[in-house]
Amino acid sequence: MAEFRLPKNSTLTKGVTHKADNAAQNVKTFEVYRWSPDDDANPRIDSFEIDLDRCGPMVLDALIKIKSEQDSSLTFRRSCREGICGSCSMNIDGTNTLACLKSIDDVKGAVKIFPLPHMPVVKDLVPDLSQPYRQLTSIEPWLKADTAPSDGEERRQSPADREKLDGLWECVLCFSCSTACPSYWWNSDDYLGPAVLLQAYRWIADSRDEHKAERLESLDDSFALYRCHTIMNCAKTCPKGLNPGKAIASIKSEMAQR
Repeated sequence: MAEFRLPKNSTLTKGVTHKADNAAQNVKTFEVYRWSPDDDANPRIDSFEIDLDRCGPMVLDALIKIKSEQDSSLTFRRSCREGICGSCSMNIDGTNTLACLKSIDDVKGAVKIFPLPHMPVVKDLVPDLSQPYRQLTSIEPWLKADTAPSDGEERRQSPADREKLDGLWECVLCFSCSTACPSYWWNSDDYLGPAVLLQAYRWIADSRDEHKAERLESLDDSFALYRCHTIMNCAKTCPKGLNPGKAIASIKSEMAQR
């Protein structure tokens, strides 16, 4: 009989419970994934009781309160708290999203917080995004043009052509979609994933870019593009309401028309 064992340090254990003040009336529990490379312990789930009457409305507000008042060692990424930088992406209540956009009131019962799934963990809620950023670099996400602008100052674009970029430029590269994609879980070394492919199409669709053929040629690969099986987890989980699956389908359509 085959015997399978989990890798070392992959068994979740129960951690520490941090109680709210006795005077707190409106208490909610936050169960947070904790792991540090500085010791040899298994990851654990720490519980933090928060007085919601003294906390902001978003999950990120609760994490900042926990770090400030209960456990300063808690590690997570965050920046402006306005949902435009993608820094605070994590798995909250079973869904990849941005902590600064996730309302505490949207979660019934305890709020369960984990790092983005299927990525190496640096510490606590911080995933290692080196791989997706390398893949982003590979698609050259910037305007490429060889000819000078007609007026020598700026590259003009019609309102109709500009409208084609809606649903693409808003991506904040939080990688919630890629880390929710089973095809990316299984083939992340070769498949670019929905976030990077949406970025690729953003430049393919830009009328000002003059390297469309070159961009399509670089994506014409059985793994880089065609590992997408239209599961659509990407569109379901995107905290900005974008549809990477549609962008991937558009790239495939451009391929067929070449």
